[in-house]
Order: sequence, then structure tokens, then C-alpha cells
Amino acid sequence: MPTLNEEEGIGECIASIKHALSELEITGEIIVSDSSTDRTPQIAAEMGAFVVTPDRSGYGYAYRYAFEYVRGEYVVIGDADTTYDFEELPDLFEIVARGDADVVMGSRLAGNILPGSMPALHKYVGNPLLTKFLNLFYGAGVSDAHSGFRVFRKEVIDTLSLRTNGMEFASEMVMAAGANDLQIAEVPITYHERQGEATLSSFRDGWRHVKFMAMNAPGLLFSVPAFGLFSAGVLTMAASLFGLTLGGIVFGSHTVIAGSLLTIVGYQIGGLAVFSSVTSSPVRPQRDPITGWLKRRFQLEYGLAIGLALIALGGGYTVFLLGGWIASGYTQRPLITSDMLAFTTLVLGAQTFFSSFFLGLLHQPRSTASPEDESIDSDETDREGYGA
Repeated sequence: MPTLNEEEGIGECIASIKHALSELEITGEIIVSDSSTDRTPQIAAEMGAFVVTPDRSGYGYAYRYAFEYVRGEYVVIGDADTTYDFEELPDLFEIVARGDADVVMGSRLAGNILPGSMPALHKYVGNPLLTKFLNLFYGAGVSDAHSGFRVFRKEVIDTLSLRTNGMEFASEMVMAAGANDLQIAEVPITYHERQGEATLSSFRDGWRHVKFMAMNAPGLLFSVPAFGLFSAGVLTMAASLFGLTLGGIVFGSHTVIAGSLLTIVGYQIGGLAVFSSVTSSPVRPQRDPITGWLKRRFQLEYGLAIGLALIALGGGYTVFLLGGWIASGYTQRPLITSDMLAFTTLVLGAQTFFSSFFLGLLHQPRSTASPEDESIDSDETDREGYGA
């Protein structure tokens, strides 16, 4: 249990844990990872808990520090503020002990949340949305991703290789379990009103969860918007070039500008997806086919050739339009749709050309390959560990 000034609830929690262990007829130890300035560590020690003092602050770090002292075959984690009823531990523990799951979580949202125990903002907005967000990015399939009451075998700690120090630790554990194909099960639990003053900051800690999940799913973060924007831009430009009418909307000079901007922005975000696949170390490596294919097959020369080809096409068309304008005595200006097509092609060509060099620079320090073999191999670029 991580503790930060929990003198009002620590005694009740330890008593509940002892009762649960007695009911299970197993022996265990209670490790309190404490950063308090009140009597929490004294109370815990008097009740037989083993108290350790982390050398750094942070909810996640308190857990990771305490894990170094774990000696048992199974590990149970939970908060020391009486919100979790540890006498419900047998319901969670037996699933892991039978081998039916690698990690078992107590689900508050699928269980009973007592009045006054969880703010309405957390109950109806924060926790459900964060859980949906995590399930979308990592397919965890859980109903309450941020419940702190969890049971797992000790070896799971090494499998997950947890790195975070803050409240996002709760998300990281679920994400890492999903990335390592561990079986996660949930048991409905009762969530109680806490004893003592709350230390959670709703918006700050909620943002830490969102930021961590987004930065550890760069494929979805970049690739999906890139594909959507680029496709919408190309279709809008095509409709504008042919002067199509759709649903009362006449595509022409104004829509071609919007199409050009959408195409360029989508292409730029797509480039970020490729860069992130090389430089980032997410909990689960990117699996979208486009960035995966580029990582395996990209060569600097190919990117430069494509960039130069686009520049040549855009530049050639620009020269053609400029020649027509000059030939008319500077009186017959080209259609703006033609101008935008030429300029957009030029911009995409320049982005491709210089992005290829940038991608090559990103890869260069991490490879000892000869100049004749500059392809980015996925096995070489996959890093161990997780980005935070």
C-alpha cells in the first residue's frame, strides 16, 4: 500500500487485510510504502506492517519501490484510505490462484459505489471516459481501468517492466498487461468513502492518464487522423477540379483551398507517424500497416526520388501555367484550382524530400549498417522499455 498521510485509515485497512488472509488460510506480509509526515508509518509498524520509505515521490514510484521488497508468491495492491474493502480480497485472489487470470482487478464501476465515496465527475465522466480511451488504444476490455485494487503473481512484475512514477501507473499496468497478452479479469467490488483528506487532483491526474495513453499509442494518435485528413483533402481537391456539386455544395475555387490544406496537414501528420515509429518506445509497438511497412522497407534514396518526382510534377505544371499566363500578355490568369494543385504537389514533394533526410538522420546513430544498406529494419528499431 502506498501511503501519504493516511493515519485515519491505515489501521482499518491493515485489520481488514489480516482478516482476509486468515479467511484464505494463507500467510502474507503487508508492505507499506510511505511518504507521510503524520503518524501513518508508526501505526502501520505497530500493527505488524513492514514500512519502507521511497527515496522519490510519486504514486507509481511508491509501488515500484515496494515491489523490490516483495517476497510472496502473490501480490495484492490497494490504497490505504479505506475506499477498498480488503475483506473482499478472497474473491479476487482465488481467480489468480486457480490460474484463470494473470491479473485480477476489483471493478468499482461494475460493483457498488457507496454514496459520498466517488465524486460525480469521476463516476460518470472521468473514470468511464479514461477506461474507454484505454480500451480503444489497447483493447484491454476492462470496465474500470483505474481501480487500484489488484491481485497478480509476483512474476507479473518483471513481465510488465513498469516505469512510470505518477498516477498514470494505474494505466500503465493495464496497458502493459494487454501488450504482453496477459489475461485480465475483473470482480465487482464495493467502493467506500475514504478516511482522511484526498490527495488526488482530478484534472491534473486525469490529464496525466490521457497523456500517457496517447503518447503510448502513436499509431492511432497520428496514423488515423493523417489518413482521414489526407483522404478528405484529396477527395475535396478532386471534386473541386471537376466542379462537382454534392448535396447543394458547389466545389470550386474556395473548396480547393480547403482541400489543399487538409491534404498537406494530413500528409504532415502522417510523417509524424513514421517518425514516431522510429524514435518512440511505446508500451506496445505500433502495428498499423503503413508505418510498419515504411519501417521495414524505407530507404533514403526512395524517399528522395519520390520527393523529387513530386517537385518535378508540381514545378512542371507551375511552369506550364506560368507560360500560359505570359503568352496571354499577363491577362489570362490560370484557374485557382490549377494553381492549388500545382502548389500542393510542390509542397508535398518538398516535405517528402526533407522528411526523408530527417528520417535518415534519426536512423543513422542507431545503425552500423554500410551506406549500401540503409533500410530501416523493424527488429533494429524496436526498443525495449516504454516511453512516458
